[in-house]
Formats: sequence, structure tokens, C-alpha cells
Amino acid sequence: MPIIDCRIAPGARIHHPELVNLYGCTIGADSRVGPFVEIQKNATVGRLCKISSHAFLCEGVTLEDEVFVGHGAVFVNDRYPRATNESGELGTEADWTLEPIRVCRRASIGSNATILAGVTVGEGALVGAGAVVTRDVPPHAVVVGVPARVVGDARDLPKRRPG
Repeated sequence: MPIIDCRIAPGARIHHPELVNLYGCTIGADSRVGPFVEIQKNATVGRLCKISSHAFLCEGVTLEDEVFVGHGAVFVNDRYPRATNESGELGTEADWTLEPIRVCRRASIGSNATILAGVTVGEGALVGAGAVVTRDVPPHAVVVGVPARVVGDARDLPKRRPG
């Protein structure tokens, strides 16, 4: 799998670069990208982010600084995906509308979560594992379920244990 035409800042680590697919993206300083990750063109990963294995970041995704993305998390940038256009031909970039996705500073996306087109995940928010996020997540909210719904405040969660 290739790493093509990317801007990778000093200190960023791509674990097992032979097992990732990165093209036309930006990876910020001191971020970590796990194996079997795909990050497409015009996607941006801020500094001090962690992207776990098997995550998929499509075109138009912006992760601000200190964002965590769990294993197998998926971002979807097209609200109405189709294989073919109105003429019945295989679709091209001209046949769809990219809807950017933004994950704000210090937010966390749980393993196997799906973040749909046009969504903003607020600062410090926590998206639970397996959640399907169909609308914006407020800052510091904890969201879970399908579709994701607010169940708490991330500031009330226990702090990480040292070590």
C-alpha cells in the first residue's frame, strides 16, 4: 500500500508504512497512524493525534489536534452515494457532493464508530464504540447508539490512570 504526495510533519509516526494507504493528506507533528489505515486526499490530521488500525478517513475529514480515532472507525463524506450517475455510467467526482467532516480538538471516536457526511464532533466529545453519528455532537458530549444520542458529559468521566 502506498504513501503518495503526503505532508507528514516531524515526529509523526506511520506504524508499518507498508500496510497503510495514504495519499494527498496532511499528518500533523507527533501524530501516530496505525497499520491498515487509509487516509485520502484533502484529509487533515492535526498534531498529537492517534489513528488506530483499520480506520478510514475519506476526503474532506479534518481532525484537529489531540484527536483519538479507534480501531475500524469510518468517516463517510457523501450523503447519497451511488455507483452510477443518471446516465447509467460509472460515477465520477462530478457526480457527487463532498460534505466535510470536522472532529474538534481532544475529541475521541470509538472503535467501529461511523461518522456521517457534514457532521462536526465538538471539542472534547466522546463517540462510543459502534455509534453511528448522523448529526453534530456538542462539545464534551458523550454519544452512543444508532443513531448516536447524548448520554452524558465527557468531563464527568474518570480521568485516565497514570502509566
